[in-house]
Amino acid sequence: MEIPLLYDVVIIFGIAIAVLFICHRLGIPTVVGFLLTGTVAGPYGFGLINAVHEVEVFAEVGVVLLLFTIGIEFSLKRLLQIRKSVLLGGSLQVGITFSAALFIAMQLGRPAGEAVFIGFLVALSSTVIVLKLIQEKAEVDSPHGRTTLGILIFQDIAIVPMILITPILAGATGNISETLALLLAKGVGLVLLVIVSARWVVPGLLFQIAKTRDHELFLLSIIVLCLGVAWLTSLAGLSLALGAFLAGLIISESEYSHQALGNILPFRDVFTTFFFVSIGMMLDVSFLFREPVLIAMIVLGVLALKATVAGLVVIVLGLPLRTAILVGFALSQIGEFSFILSRTGLEYGLLAGDIYQTFLAVSVLSMAAAPFLIALSPRIADVILRVPLPQRLKTGFYPVTRTEDVQEKDHLIIVGFGVNGRNVARAARIAGIPYAVIEMNPET
Repeated sequence: MEIPLLYDVVIIFGIAIAVLFICHRLGIPTVVGFLLTGTVAGPYGFGLINAVHEVEVFAEVGVVLLLFTIGIEFSLKRLLQIRKSVLLGGSLQVGITFSAALFIAMQLGRPAGEAVFIGFLVALSSTVIVLKLIQEKAEVDSPHGRTTLGILIFQDIAIVPMILITPILAGATGNISETLALLLAKGVGLVLLVIVSARWVVPGLLFQIAKTRDHELFLLSIIVLCLGVAWLTSLAGLSLALGAFLAGLIISESEYSHQALGNILPFRDVFTTFFFVSIGMMLDVSFLFREPVLIAMIVLGVLALKATVAGLVVIVLGLPLRTAILVGFALSQIGEFSFILSRTGLEYGLLAGDIYQTFLAVSVLSMAAAPFLIALSPRIADVILRVPLPQRLKTGFYPVTRTEDVQEKDHLIIVGFGVNGRNVARAARIAGIPYAVIEMNPET
């Protein structure tokens, strides 16, 4: 019996192994290797993949599992600590980037509705790629990691009103205020559900499941919780990715979060492969070669615009220049939710065929550039910080207090006060060992 999907999975993983081996030898990030795999095997390459829809479903599962693991590594307390990045930073980044892209599109002669829609597309960044790269570098809890995460959370929420407004831009009518009010009510209810579950329901439930010492039962419970909360958020009109992140936050409040994370990681790595491959499958190489100069100029323009805006927003938040540079480069690409939005715009006639293909090419190339830019950003930041600039700009606007020098010996020095740093400090206090903390994150 022939199973077409199994053939496609074998082809994808087989090509990925060869491409990733070459990328590893050349020092190219694995994300780029997966994108190349999709381009080679996809409909615009050698056409080796037949079950395109099934691959996209696997890709969606990969997004859910990735955001779920990010949520587990975070917590409700730390989410509240970055509320300034979510609300102020996110709104400024989306608003300013949208306005700049709208202005440029209008200057290029695009109709008003299409220009607004292009602004929507450019304002969003890739949650999956950025968080995967930051997570691989263990920088989720760093100042730039937390700020980046906060802005990405706002973007994931902003996609919903953008989708609702799209039909109006195309001339369709509808009660947008009533829809937004209902969506807001659902969102508030969902947040309350997450808080109640994280505090009082899930920890006790996981305790009872863990008492059975049944590994399969624990794993299935974690997966059902992840997919169940993601499904509930989709019913509420929000994204699956946001729901998966909230599910991770729920588990992060329990003492079994590390075990849950360890169980999910292998599944996450397998399914996120399909996401990056599905993105690469969208790239029409023949169209890229027809307009190489134009597309290259647009890609560079988008990267420069988004990096500059995001960096300035971080400076407005009062964070150091180095953090602003790292966040700026991290958010400089176009995101996967822009693909979802672009399909909606295509249905309503807001994007013509050539404009849509140009958008796809620019988006995929900007995503491919993301790993290189994120890897190079610390070096670029070091170069910029050597330039004579105001000290306040370099250090940020948080008040700096000078403490007296304390002479100690036989003490513990804790470098970094994230999850592991706080655990070490707690153990040191219990053991009566004096310790000092070195931390660059002003919020911890």
